[in-house]
Amino acid sequence: MSAAARVRNVAGAGPVASGCGGGTAATGRLDGGTFRRVLGHFPTGVALVTAMTPSGPTGIAVNSFTSVSLDPPLVLFCVANSSSTWPALRQAGVFSVNVLGEDDADICRRFAQRGIDRFAGMPYHLGATGAPVLNGVAAHLDCWRYAVHDGGDHAIVLGRVAHLDADEAVRPLVFHGGHYCALQPATLSRSEQE
Repeated sequence: MSAAARVRNVAGAGPVASGCGGGTAATGRLDGGTFRRVLGHFPTGVALVTAMTPSGPTGIAVNSFTSVSLDPPLVLFCVANSSSTWPALRQAGVFSVNVLGEDDADICRRFAQRGIDRFAGMPYHLGATGAPVLNGVAAHLDCWRYAVHDGGDHAIVLGRVAHLDADEAVRPLVFHGGHYCALQPATLSRSEQE
């Protein structure tokens, strides 16, 4: 089956060939659990998106963060429409993306919880846009909200980067296969070493 045919099958635009894998029904619909499991094979970085609101700092954990454009400098993250934090983030208009370090898994778990003060005892300072930047993160990007697009059950949020910085001594936290991981240096082949 060609790549184009597989794309049509996933999108539900054509018949699904037998043997296409778990969770794909004849209607072209995918099982949500299978979708998450298969995408779990793609390692992602882990970040917190933070903003300052009239009632104080707020933020959520995201692993759907990427660069989009160099000119203008744009990044994006995705957030569930059902998120109780999303309305406050959207209203703020500016946000900071805090790229977590390999020792920050507990901070990520904290920001993924509902109904708690995620910033209680959390050291931070205000970035260039006035959004909170957590102390000790691997990197941060202060952004102005550029656009919000519909992404099914998520919003796709683009931000124009106003300021960014990284701490080269802090290695990033990675999420893979349902677990937090630390990056391991790759072993170079003999030809790469020469």
